[in-house]
Amino acid sequence: MDPRIALLKEFSKSFILDRVKIEAEQFGFPFLEWLLSDGTLDYGQLTDTGALHKYRLANVSERRMDELLQLHLSGQLNVCRYFGTEKNELLCFNIDNNYRTDNTAIIPQLSEALDTLRTCLADLGCEPLIVASGRGYHVWVRANEPVENTILYDFMVATAARALLPLMVRGDNHRVVKFSFYPDVNIVDEVSLRLFGTQHAKTKAFSHVVTPEGLLDVDASWQRFDAFVHGSATPAAMIRAALEKLRIPEGTAKSADA
Repeated sequence: MDPRIALLKEFSKSFILDRVKIEAEQFGFPFLEWLLSDGTLDYGQLTDTGALHKYRLANVSERRMDELLQLHLSGQLNVCRYFGTEKNELLCFNIDNNYRTDNTAIIPQLSEALDTLRTCLADLGCEPLIVASGRGYHVWVRANEPVENTILYDFMVATAARALLPLMVRGDNHRVVKFSFYPDVNIVDEVSLRLFGTQHAKTKAFSHVVTPEGLLDVDASWQRFDAFVHGSATPAAMIRAALEKLRIPEGTAKSADA
């Protein structure tokens, strides 16, 4: 087995083990027959706009998940995983620009929000893994044990508000930066997130790890990912304590999710 598969499985251990969404250019009855040979199709979304087709599968065996992860690593499709419905070891800030057009551009406000978020997390004792997502960034934090989704969500909302604060204070339009939170307690059953480690099946851009100095190359990105998975995680108690420190008026917190 490709050792990267074992690494992705270790990373994903608090996710729903037998559920997956795949994004692929493939479609048609032979491909659907292969998908249904191991698992149940919850839904399929085909498109004629040039975007990837999407298929959500349940009851997927470990053997089939390994096959999908190998295809993910080879860039033939994207594997997206679903967070646990009650608790998770992982949380992720998904940061994109909020333009209706040209929404893949890395605008200055997005870069500034990322830098401020990185500083906020470091000040709170969290060492994030930041990955270029193709449209923006995935900012991952790993706890040393599963934490209630309500705590993780509130922590992300409060931290994102802090990350947007410099833009708001100087009167810049903070709404051009879009934060999405994983797990999101409001839609945790409905949304998934693409795993690290692939060339995007459509754009062919690799999910490079991002450091303050810039993008790491593929090999260095895998090394940093390995260190994130096997290194020291943030103590769950520290996340809870940080949330208490970050508590802000409810109206302000909601504005970060706007």
